[in-house]
Amino acid sequence: MIGSKVSKRYAKALFSLGQEDGNFELYGRDLTEFARFCQDNEDFRKVIANPIFPLEDRKRILHFVLEKSGFSDVVKNFLNLLLDKNRIGAIEPMTDYYSRLTDEVSNIARAEIITAKPLKEDALGRIERSLEGLTSKKIKSEVTEDQSLIGGVVVKIGDLVLDGSVKAQLDGLKESLKRGELS
Repeated sequence: MIGSKVSKRYAKALFSLGQEDGNFELYGRDLTEFARFCQDNEDFRKVIANPIFPLEDRKRILHFVLEKSGFSDVVKNFLNLLLDKNRIGAIEPMTDYYSRLTDEVSNIARAEIITAKPLKEDALGRIERSLEGLTSKKIKSEVTEDQSLIGGVVVKIGDLVLDGSVKAQLDGLKESLKRGELS
C-alpha cells in the first residue's frame, strides 16, 4: 500500500498546478470521477494498479479509458505519471486529500454527524447552520447512525468533538455520582 505521505505529495502537486492556472476545482472533479470509475470497475483497478502486468499494456488500457473521458489534459498527464511511477493504486487517498485541500481553500469544513436515529432534513439543516456559525465556514456534513448513543448527536469537525449524546450525559452523571459531586 502506498504511504499517505506519498499520496499527499502527489495530491498537493496537482492542487498547486490547479491553483496556478485557476482550475483546481475542475481537476478535483476529474480526479473524483476517475477514483469513482476505479471503484466501480474493480477489474480495471486491479489490472491498472498491478505491476505484474507489463507497463505498456497498462498504459494502453489507461489511454483507452482516458480517451473516452472528458478529463483535462493536466489530469490525464497526472494519471499517466501515477501509472509510470506505480502510484495509481493510491488514487482514492490522493483524491480524498485533494478534496480536503479544495475544501480548505474554499472555506469549507467537513463535519461528521453521528446520531442514534435518522435525522430529518430540517434538523440536519439547523445543525449545519449552527456549525457554520461556530466555525465561520460552510459545512459539508456526513451523517452516520450509532444506536449505542441512545439519543442526541455527536459532531466531529477536525479535532473538535461536540458530544451532545444521551450516552455521554449518562456517563458524566455516573462519574459525578462516583465522585460524590451530586447531592
